Amino acid sequence: MYHPWRGVLTALLTLSLAVPACAVPVDGETAAERREDLEFLYQTLERAHPDLFANTPEERFLERKAAIEAGLEEADDFTFALELQSLAALAEDSHTTLALGGSMSQAVHYYPMSLLHRDGSWYLSAVPAEHRALLGREVTAVNGRSMEEIVEAFGAVLSADNGVKLRRQYRQSCNVAEFYEYLELSQAGEPLKLTLAEGETLVLSPVSAEELAQADLVRLSDGLPHPVTGIQERFYLAFPLDKGTYYIQYNSCREDPELPMETFAAQVERDLSAGRYQRVVVDLRNNGGGSDGVIWPLLQVLRRAMDQGMEGVGLIGETTFSSAIINAVELQEMGMALVGEPASGSVDHFGSVRSGQLPNSGLRLGVSSKYIDLGELLDADAGRGVESLEPDVKVAQTMADTLAGRDSVVEWLLAHPQRLEPRAYPEAPLTRGRLAALLWQAAGSPEVEGTGFSDALGIEWFLPALRWARESGTASGTGEGAFEAARPVTRQEAAVLLLRTAELLGAESGQLGAPPEDEDQIEPWAREAAQWACAAGLMETERGNFRPVEGMTRREGEAAVERLAALAG
Repeated sequence: MYHPWRGVLTALLTLSLAVPACAVPVDGETAAERREDLEFLYQTLERAHPDLFANTPEERFLERKAAIEAGLEEADDFTFALELQSLAALAEDSHTTLALGGSMSQAVHYYPMSLLHRDGSWYLSAVPAEHRALLGREVTAVNGRSMEEIVEAFGAVLSADNGVKLRRQYRQSCNVAEFYEYLELSQAGEPLKLTLAEGETLVLSPVSAEELAQADLVRLSDGLPHPVTGIQERFYLAFPLDKGTYYIQYNSCREDPELPMETFAAQVERDLSAGRYQRVVVDLRNNGGGSDGVIWPLLQVLRRAMDQGMEGVGLIGETTFSSAIINAVELQEMGMALVGEPASGSVDHFGSVRSGQLPNSGLRLGVSSKYIDLGELLDADAGRGVESLEPDVKVAQTMADTLAGRDSVVEWLLAHPQRLEPRAYPEAPLTRGRLAALLWQAAGSPEVEGTGFSDALGIEWFLPALRWARESGTASGTGEGAFEAARPVTRQEAAVLLLRTAELLGAESGQLGAPPEDEDQIEPWAREAAQWACAAGLMETERGNFRPVEGMTRREGEAAVERLAALAG
């Protein structure tokens, strides 16, 4: 799961981070406590994480650990904390990290500024009052390094499993002076020089936490108009955007004690039934996670609305993370297109965090306890992995719209009322559920009563196809009423489903071709179907081999079903 966005610069920094030259040696007792904390951290990571060395070899962990131990007697407390976090960051896991805040933040120094990322560029979002005229200006470099180089360098101490998450992590710590010093991007106590797009510069000196609290800062958010879809201080809310569009803002995967999700979902259903909406929008752009199951009553309401012809659209953005990623992929499983910007959360990811505390420093440690592979449950995840969740339709929030108080994504949606389609992913693995849907569509998408299969989630866009497959006898499932819709279909399974559908449609079976060279590797229940599928031109052999247990891509499945439809006439 190595991530190519981690460049050479980060790899080098990870192994050669330096202790500030002005550090004062600690006493023997403190050094011993630090060694204990270091050992505790490493042992906990190794023991608790489901696959600590998935992205970084164990040798590099041990090298980093040895480098930390060699310099722990010279480091100040915050530098030592950063050293420990640099070890955790090697996991390249957004959920495995040390919390560096709390009382320790009082000893940290800050540059009086903050940055905002919009549509590929960085902007000043807070500055001292005397520099008010620079607020909102684009920043292109810090201390002579491009913004891309700066963000990349921060990857040595920030836990992230994709580039969007790393960028977000940098934005949240971009004013901490000790980070720049530790990464040798600035000298201790020296000013930070920001280069602006027009060639101007802004030079800021670091201040203490107390001085920062008393500083006269102006912020971009102060006084700006806010769109009606701007984030609100509620877990979830809903209202019409216009007579045809109903909007749901889902900000946290948590139950509101004053408005249980069951009650909220029922309210949404009443609203949808009373109106004449063509589209319902679920906004996850501000949702950083929680418990992915909270939304389930709402998904069931949305499934019923979509079954009546309403279009569903999901919104994602940089903040969308953790359980909100699971919910966003579930929206795709329902047939919704996702609109917006890439998320900081990865589709598949380590998660389910367990917390602990280092015995001496008291630093809080969060460690992932399992690997969450959505592909085991959802067809929508097929072919994806540990990568930022991408929207099906990319629409960025622009800086111009931010300053004007406009929601770029929502305004784009309102200006484009046509039904949106999810991205195709033609080379993704073909799942059993998607093949059933293709065959159902080839059969004319007949309406069928029935319960389908017991392991269906009940929200899938292809749920009618599963009911049809079972009731028509096209698919009998995998035992005990299950179908395993998200599992990639094997070629021999696909051949059987194609043959049964052909028989159902009255297609001529034709002559069976010669047995493939690997006939003995085909299960007895699939041998006739494999010969027929090849003879009918729906599937092909490779050097005479059928390759029965290999999978198929979506593109290959669609082509086979198109040939079947032509055969059925």
